Amino acid sequence: MFRHKGRTRTYYHNLRIACLLSFVAGIVNVAGYLSVQTLTTNVTGHFAFFIDEVFNLQFWKGTVYFLYILFFFFGSFASNFMIEIASRRNSKYLYIIPTLIECLLLLCAGLWGNYFIAYNSVLLSFILLFAMGLQNSLVTTISNATVRTTHLTGLFTDLGIELSQLFFYKEAEQRKKLLSSVKLRISIIGFFFLGGITGGTLYGFITLKILILAAAILVSGIIYDFIKIGYLVYKKQH
Repeated sequence: MFRHKGRTRTYYHNLRIACLLSFVAGIVNVAGYLSVQTLTTNVTGHFAFFIDEVFNLQFWKGTVYFLYILFFFFGSFASNFMIEIASRRNSKYLYIIPTLIECLLLLCAGLWGNYFIAYNSVLLSFILLFAMGLQNSLVTTISNATVRTTHLTGLFTDLGIELSQLFFYKEAEQRKKLLSSVKLRISIIGFFFLGGITGGTLYGFITLKILILAAAILVSGIIYDFIKIGYLVYKKQH
């Protein structure tokens, strides 16, 4: 699901990566909010807070919100920059590199997050926003903008549009395509909520170490890819 691209990429590859990454995003979303009361999987709200602080002449607070937006942007930029470099070298691992960096960031946040909270909680927000920028850019690129996993606004918009279209599109092929897309949207939303519930439940017991679980889930997805592709290559040769 991480290594397929172009014509070799199928609906089920997108469905698998969507479920995996939206579950991780759900965990990060809840962990970030419970630990530092900051939205760490999207930047929509930060624009409103930024403008509010500027109008109240609280320029330092406004700068912090602006930096939140920038770190998400930097994550997105860095992810695609690495993918473009790898693609020009015909690397088989072009999508795995940003994922491994995201794993490392979540692992660091899980291991030393309480230290950041004690001394400078803003740093923890920067790390999580950068990681989610990486993830959102990665999944957008790999799925040709079919999948986004770090926020739900666009998903609910698309879901509403597609559900309404079911009342008007009657041809079998059109309905099949619409139903597949609806299934994908509902899966992303469902796994985001499931990740949030998991993160919220376990946060009460292990606090930010829940992010180590999120990193482990990402690693398991990469390992799954290697095992599956290795098995297919073995099957072809024998």
